[in-house]
Parts: sequence; C-alpha cells; structure tokens
Amino acid sequence: MPAPAPLAGPTAIRSANILTLQDASAEPGYAEQSNAQRAQVQPGNNAPVWRQVGQGVSGTVNMPYAEYGTLIQPTVQYPGTRAASAGEAWRQLRNQVLLPYGAALLLIVALALGLFYFTKGPLGQEHPPGQGQAIERFTPFERAAHWSNAAAFLTLALSGLVMAFGKFFLLPVLGSTLFGWLAYALKNLHNFVGPLYAVSLLVMIATFVKDNIANRADFQWLLRAGGMLGQGQLPSHRFNAGEKGIFWWAVTIPGLLLVASGLVLDKLVPGLDYFRADMQLAHMVHAALALLSCALIAGHIYMGTVGTRGAYRAMRTGYVEPGWAREHHELWYQDIQSGKIPARRSQSAPAKPRVPLSVNPVSRSNP
Repeated sequence: MPAPAPLAGPTAIRSANILTLQDASAEPGYAEQSNAQRAQVQPGNNAPVWRQVGQGVSGTVNMPYAEYGTLIQPTVQYPGTRAASAGEAWRQLRNQVLLPYGAALLLIVALALGLFYFTKGPLGQEHPPGQGQAIERFTPFERAAHWSNAAAFLTLALSGLVMAFGKFFLLPVLGSTLFGWLAYALKNLHNFVGPLYAVSLLVMIATFVKDNIANRADFQWLLRAGGMLGQGQLPSHRFNAGEKGIFWWAVTIPGLLLVASGLVLDKLVPGLDYFRADMQLAHMVHAALALLSCALIAGHIYMGTVGTRGAYRAMRTGYVEPGWAREHHELWYQDIQSGKIPARRSQSAPAKPRVPLSVNPVSRSNP
C-alpha cells in the first residue's frame, strides 16, 4: 500500500507564537485599540484591562446601576485609616477601628460591671411581699412591650456579635464547616428579626416616652451621680435620670438609626438606589451604633437584674412593694400617696384588700 502524500503548503490551523510578541504600544492606533484588538497582538495580556480598571474607567454591565461597571471605587480616607479605594477603606475601618475598639468597649463595660458588683453589691434593701398594698409599676401591656423588644434586641445582638467576632473565638473551636452553617443561619435570623425589632421599638417608644421626659429632679440626680458615690438613693419620679438616659441614648435614638440603616442593608426601602458608597456608610453606622447600644444595654441589664434588689421582680410580675417604691422612686411614691397617680393602672389587676400605702421609713443608703 503506497504511503500517503505529504500535505502541500501551510495548514489551515494557525496560532500566535507567544514567544515572538512585539510591544503593543508600537502598533498604529494603539490608544484607540479595544482590549479585543490588543489581545490579537499580545494574547493573554490582561494588563490593559486592569490598567483601565485601576484608572476608574467604566465598562458596560447588565446590572441595575451603571456604577457596577466601575470595579474599583474612588480613593477615600476615613479617620484612623490610610487613603485607599472606598471599598478597601471601608474594610480597613471595619477591621482596624470598629471591631477592635468595639471589642475593647464591651470588655471594659463587662469588667466595670463585675468590679462594681463585687465592691458595692446589689443596691437597695430587701422588701418582702406583704408589707402593704402592692403598687403596679408596669401594666401587662408595658411588660409585653418591654419583653418583646428585649427579646428582639438580644437576638440581634447575639447574632451580630457572632458575625462580627465569631471568626476569632468560634471558628477555631467549631471548624470552618460548622461555623459557616452557624454564621449563615444567624445572618438570616438577623435579617428576619430586624423588622420585628423595628415594630417592637416603635411600640416601646410610644408606651414609655411620656414618663421619660426630663425634669428638675433628674438634674439633681445627675449632679450627684444618682447617689452611687455614697449619698444613697436620690428622690426620683417613676424613672430616674439614669433610666431615662438608657431610654433615649440606648433605645430610642440609636434604635431608630439602627432600624434605618438595617432597612438599607436589607434593601427594604422602596425606591432607594442602593449604591455601594451608601451601603458602606449604612454598614459603618449600623455597626458602630450596635456596639454602643450593646455596651449601654449591658448596664441596663445589670441594673435590672442583679444590680438592684427587686428590679427584676418588678418587670416580671409588674408589682413592687410600697417600701421599694419609696426607697428607689420617692417622688413617684409620693404622687401615688397623694392620689395623682393610681396605685393600680391595669384593668386586670388582681383584687386585693385595700391597705393604706404607708410603710415604715427606710434608709435610702446603700447596704
């Protein structure tokens, strides 16, 4: 069988020789060439593309916003960070400012509360039930508003803290797989509970704002640090200046800003353009206020549980003893005695025999 004849002339398949490439800038019309045209001169050379990316040249994208065609944002500089592209500057602010300083704040608050407890102990005296007609401090609706808002806040706080700091103390223990599933679940829980927190916050504000307006007694309370420096309990109305401060500066103002920034991050605001710079700003505001709120609410939780005798029972049952009211909120107690404020504001209050709201004088000094 005769051997096949060799092919005559060049084959139909041709490829560029990457070993004999010439300088692309020597090509005529180099500046006007597209990336596709330059790739014919220098196959595999992506430098022109990334050079344009670094210069902020916008491309064409099939996305909702034209800014998505610009891969690298303009250069900005936030306090405490070096000048960098907006995305990198946001990352630096989160990792080098918000997280370390936020963690330090929470640690300082925890240590301060622990030190205060072991040096001062719980504030106030014991007031066993049955020393007079119990006073209704919180109605069932007020307690429901408080506990629903508290449950939503604690859920958001714990899930947010895990997402922020979990990689430092949970990832080494759980491993990447379990921690990944946990973070994913908490992220979705965070997003769903956020709107519920918003509703409970509005109810909370509407319920308690009337009794949290500052008055003259509050300024006296602040000047003497609430009696925590040794003067004993100071007279106050239904809520003292410290409790009013928590209402305004830990619940209301940061809470509303947290809700607003959270709705932006969840993209739940109708008609809003979700540009990258706006999302980065919303995240920074959200994270900073969340850490501050956690620190302040930690103090509120302390005072409402182990820090003040009888405070937790008041929010759990709704009632306090006359002696407790006189010791901790003397002006409120006097208004009840004078008839300005009813001792029972709830229609469903349990029927009890009428007993005069008089108690033996108690010392307002701390034990």
